[in-house]
Order: sequence, then C-alpha cells, then structure tokens
Amino acid sequence: MTSSYSAITKDLQALRNPEKAKLLQRFFKTGKGQYGEGDVFLGIVVPKQREVVKKHWKKAGLADLQQMLSSKIHEYRLVALLMLVEQYKQAEKEKDRARCKAIFDFYLKQAGAGRINNWDLVDSSAPYIVGGYLHALGGEEWKKVLVPLAKSEKLWERRIAVLATLYFTVKGQHYEPARQMCEMVLQDSHDLMHKASGWMLREVGKRGGEGVLREFLDQHAKRMPRTMLRYAIERMDEKSREKYMQKGPKGAKRSART
Repeated sequence: MTSSYSAITKDLQALRNPEKAKLLQRFFKTGKGQYGEGDVFLGIVVPKQREVVKKHWKKAGLADLQQMLSSKIHEYRLVALLMLVEQYKQAEKEKDRARCKAIFDFYLKQAGAGRINNWDLVDSSAPYIVGGYLHALGGEEWKKVLVPLAKSEKLWERRIAVLATLYFTVKGQHYEPARQMCEMVLQDSHDLMHKASGWMLREVGKRGGEGVLREFLDQHAKRMPRTMLRYAIERMDEKSREKYMQKGPKGAKRSART
C-alpha cells in the first residue's frame, strides 16, 4: 500500500505555523506582481519538512507527487520535489536507468506546467534530477535539454538550466555546461538569474576551475550584471576581486561582498 496524498499532507498540516507562514509569504515575494505571487505557505521549517520526506518518500507514487505539485501550498510542492530527489538517487544507486528517465521526464513535465516555480524548489531539485540524469548520459547530450531551457520565456525553466550544471561542476569537474549556460543568460533581466549564474560561476572557481572562471570574467565582466559579477568573484583573493569589479559595469560597487 502506497503512501497517499492525504497521509502526506495530513502530516504537513499538523506542522503548520501561521506566524511563520506570514514571514515566509513576505520572504518568498508572494505579493501581487512579485515572482512568488499566489504562493501559499503553511509556515513549516525545512528540517521538519525533511522529516516528512524521510517518512514517506519510499512509498509515495508519482500520482501522489503530481497532486502535491499541483497545489498552491509551497510546502506541498517542496516536499514532493524532495521526495522525487530521494527516489531519483535510489534509482541511480540501483542503476535503474528506466526509472531515472521516468523521474527525469516527470520532472521536466512539471516544470513545463509551471509547478516548479520558486527558487528554493528549483535549487533543491534541479541539480540532482536534471543535472544527474544528463551527466549520466555523457557526451554533449546535456545541450539538447539545457539550451532550450535556457532560452525559455519562463524564469524557472531558465533557472533549472543554470542550476542543473552544478552536478557537472561538483561531481565531474566538468565546467563547460556552467560556462555555456551562464553565457546564455548573461543578459537576463531577472535578478534571480543574476544570482543563480553568479553562484554557478563561483562554484566553478571553487571546484578547481578557477582558470575557466577567470577566462569567463576576462571576456564578460564588462557586460555582467553587477549581482552576477559580485557572486562570481566572492571567493577570489582581494586583488582579483578589485580587478574584476573595476572591469565591471559602470556604477558597480568596489566591494565584492554580497
């Protein structure tokens, strides 16, 4: 007998905290016209959500996760994605490629339907599922998925494209996906993309690709959004940070701190 949608959500409802929910509504920009417009929070901290994930992920079916991802309640969607990550990792461990593909396809379908629609939802799932699956395919198969996502009109699909590269950077010290995706979104208008791409570039430098990072900065620093540049150089030595901030867009602050 599988864990049902009602059993999982009953556990989450028991953890609701109205006061915390008010804070999260503001933090995740749920007001009219903001990126999280319409999102509803129960006010559950992530460690508590992970306890629910641990209890249910092995038996939760895709139909349960589909129903949770269709909800306006943010915690339902995050818990569903965290469960999906655990299921993907298990399938990967068991070398069940058919199961891995099924989860990958399911994930992209949810993203296309607009259900993976906030930065924490993307960041906690895209590297493991999208990045993990594409990395396992090898070669340049990643381009067939990430390039169209990076060109999407949907903010969250573009963020998925960028965050998926983290798996390549961390697991394989393969920096080209991050370099190309960050280059593709260089002129993105949204601050959340500036932060994501700067973060991925910083990880490239941190994980052994400082030469790749410096080459990217030498080529693009003048055009990089200030936030992206500041994130990218955050772990560099002071002299290098100063050098690239001076190369950066006019009006950029001298400090590289975020």
